Amino acid sequence: MNKNRLEAFSDGVLAIIITIMVLELHVPDEPTWRGLGSVLPTFLSYLLSFVYVGIYWNNHHHMIHLASRVNGAILWANQHLLFWLSLIPFTTRWMDESGFVQIPVLTYGINLLCAAIAYFILERALIRQQGRDGPLAQAIGRDWKGKASPLIYVAGLGLTAVQPLLGVAVYTIVALIWLIPDRRVEHFVTHAHRD
Repeated sequence: MNKNRLEAFSDGVLAIIITIMVLELHVPDEPTWRGLGSVLPTFLSYLLSFVYVGIYWNNHHHMIHLASRVNGAILWANQHLLFWLSLIPFTTRWMDESGFVQIPVLTYGINLLCAAIAYFILERALIRQQGRDGPLAQAIGRDWKGKASPLIYVAGLGLTAVQPLLGVAVYTIVALIWLIPDRRVEHFVTHAHRD
């Protein structure tokens, strides 16, 4: 099957997720710096979730760009990823509105962990379709970030049980790791675009 519909649908869903999150931002009750400070935790939780959705969008774009075709397994793996990503506005809001207490922060971390696992499943489905010598397998190589992230999320979940803000700090560290661009993937995407 052609990959264009999968890519267009995914882009639309991710755009809606970001829109839902931004609609959760409310103006301060008073027009003062103190009023602005009162919505700072909401803005920071939005920023973290926006960065996560942006990371997934960028990596999804590169990954699908390296695919020539998709099959049913890939379509379902993609839906699985979109399901977990679509829960990010809910878990973000709950974490923020609860004041970053344990259970909502744990739920947010579980959401991030499940999205990472779903992304890995989609990546594997694409590699199975292309073969181990395909462009995606070559581009990601050992995929140390993809393998380390779930382990770091689990550590974050453990730290959340001790102090929820430590869990949020760990989730932030994972996002920062993914913000560092992987030049190999960029190289393969550029090469595939030329071909």
